[in-house]
This record gives sequence, C-alpha cells and structure tokens, in this order.
Amino acid sequence: MMKSPKRFRTGLALAALVAAALTGCSTTDGGSGTTADGLTKVKLQLQWFKQGQFAGYLAAADQGFYKEQGLSVDILDGGTDIVPQTVLAQGQADYAVAWVPKALASREAGAGITDVAQIFQRSGTKQVSFKSENIPDAAALRGKTVGNWGYGNEFELFAGMTKAGLDPAKDVKLVQQQFDMNAFLSKDITAAQAMSYNEYAQLLETKNPATGKLYTADDFATIDWNAEGVAMLQDAIWANTEKLKDAKYQEQTVKFIAASLKGWIFCRDNVDKCRDITVAAGSTLGASHQQWQINEVNKLIWPSPAGIGMVDSTAWNRTVKIAKDTKNQEGATVLKKDPDASAYSSDYVMKALEQLMAAGVDVTGTGYAPKQVTLAEGGK
Repeated sequence: MMKSPKRFRTGLALAALVAAALTGCSTTDGGSGTTADGLTKVKLQLQWFKQGQFAGYLAAADQGFYKEQGLSVDILDGGTDIVPQTVLAQGQADYAVAWVPKALASREAGAGITDVAQIFQRSGTKQVSFKSENIPDAAALRGKTVGNWGYGNEFELFAGMTKAGLDPAKDVKLVQQQFDMNAFLSKDITAAQAMSYNEYAQLLETKNPATGKLYTADDFATIDWNAEGVAMLQDAIWANTEKLKDAKYQEQTVKFIAASLKGWIFCRDNVDKCRDITVAAGSTLGASHQQWQINEVNKLIWPSPAGIGMVDSTAWNRTVKIAKDTKNQEGATVLKKDPDASAYSSDYVMKALEQLMAAGVDVTGTGYAPKQVTLAEGGK
C-alpha cells in the first residue's frame, strides 16, 4: 500500500540532531595508523550509500590514485541516520562529503570543519511535476501540494518560492516526501523534489501505465534552481579545522584532494568504466542508473574554469545569503550569522591542482560534453 506523504519536516530537525551529536564530540583519530605496505590509513565519510554521486572517490581507490599518494582510503557509507560532517567533527573520519549549507549549519552548532575542495559547482536539485500540471516555474507552485525531504534539503525550494512572491507557509501545501518518487507517481504530491542524478532518473526508469512504455522527459516539467537563481552549493570535501593546524595533516589533505580530483577527472573521461566501478563497489542501484548518475554528476562539476574543487565566491556568497535570509515555514533559517574565515580554504586544493597540472592533467574540462545515456526499466 502506498504511504501517504507526511507533514513537512524542516531543517530544524537536522539542527537538533547536529547539536546533540556534537555535545558528545570526541577527538578520536579516524585514520590513524599505516598498512603493512606503509600506506597511511584514511577514512572518508560519504553522505549517502555508495552510488554514482561518489564515483570519483570510488575510482580514485579502484584506479590506485590514493595509493599513488601513499594513502589507503576506507570509504564509509552514509545513510539516513548519519550526518557526515558530525562524524568528521567527532574524529571518526578524516574527511567527509557534505552539502555546504548543511555543513555550515553544523559549523554554527560547533563542528570544527572546513570546506577544502568544492567538487559540485552547480546544484542538482529540481522540483518535478507532470507536464499536465502546468508548473514551469516556482510561481506556479501556488496552491499545489509540494513535497520535500526536509532535514535541510528544503531551502532552495523555499528561496525559490519566496523570490517568486509566494509565502511558503501559506501559499502551498507542504508535505514531507519519502526518499523515493512513489507519492509523486500516485499523484499524492503534485511537485516533488528530485536530484537530477537520482530520483529524476527513477521516473524515467518507470513504466507509464497509460502507454506501457517508460516515461520520458516530455512527460514532466522541472524547476531548476540554478536557472531560478537560488541554487546552493552541494557536495564538497570537508576537513577537520583543528587538525589543519598540523603540518602532517595539511600534507595528507593535499594528497587526498589530488587523488580524489584525479578520480573525478577519470570519471569525466571514462563514464562506462566508472559505472562498472560503482556497481562493483556494492551499489544496489542498476548499471544504467549508475551510468546516468555519473553522467549527470559530471554536468554539475564540468566545466570547472578555475579548476575542479575551487570555490566560486559568487556561488558561495549566494549560498550563505540564502542560508541566512530564507525562512522555512517555522520561521527558521539555516544560519544566524556569516560563517567565519575558516569555513573554507582554497590553499589545499590549489596545491593539489598545481600537482595535477604539472603532470599534464586537464583540471578544467573546458571541452567537456556529456554522454547520451539510455535508461533501462528499473535502472538495470
């Protein structure tokens, strides 16, 4: 039986979880020790389970890029009950992948973390509706049932509605969406949240009961928050701020970033191979879904005119402004004040880029062009 959508739950729940977790913050060295062959052990905490969203890190391990840097990296799955930036702050990992606004909320709650490489340059979040609903932009959400995952994922949506002149607390019916598209497909939600690389693909992998064939992009309308001017920065590599005072950790951070960037560059140029690497890493999603996911993630990274991993100050400032100014239905914002100067640093990624460029590696992807990916039913 289809579950009805829950009432919308906001980022306040996330903030409460973060604050509670940080209360018991430890200083355990997440990656202490070396392997038998002398590699430094490092732990990377993902924000979700292994999938194409993290293909660059999986490729860096599979292709030996971490080993080239003298590192043995243990890539840790995330999940619904794992806050990666908190795991990092508690010392249970050496690095973490997390969305910028969520990580900044954790910093404001006391987490000592620093963005050392901004991997995604663009937002992958969309609001999807059936084309028959005639919702081409945020203004058209008025009076509609609007789904969102909550837990800090809602602020682009709220910023978009506010910019369009809507009061999110009054002008739409907000419901908490599950991490799937079932309620949307059953028409319980009119406009649903979807990542371009995951949930949107799930729609295109599903048969349209009216035709017996897979849905196509022509069946849907999407609101792209990049186009609406309210996109927030997402996946970044975060390091432990306190440990960055240590020269050894600084050197390790440059090595880790260089290998990770090389992994992402490999996936830019070898989508099919990275699909196979991701599937082999244990993803429960199918091969065509992973290929789609990697291809779509590449669009969020490439081209990177300043070099992959560099922070675009305009995008950063926009993210901070939305995090400070946009209120959810409870009147809360992501941030209460500007983050301090240690919120991000370009020092380590610049050194990593210099290393890669010296080796003749293309770090900007100026000529990047996405592949055409055909999805199979169920993403198989």
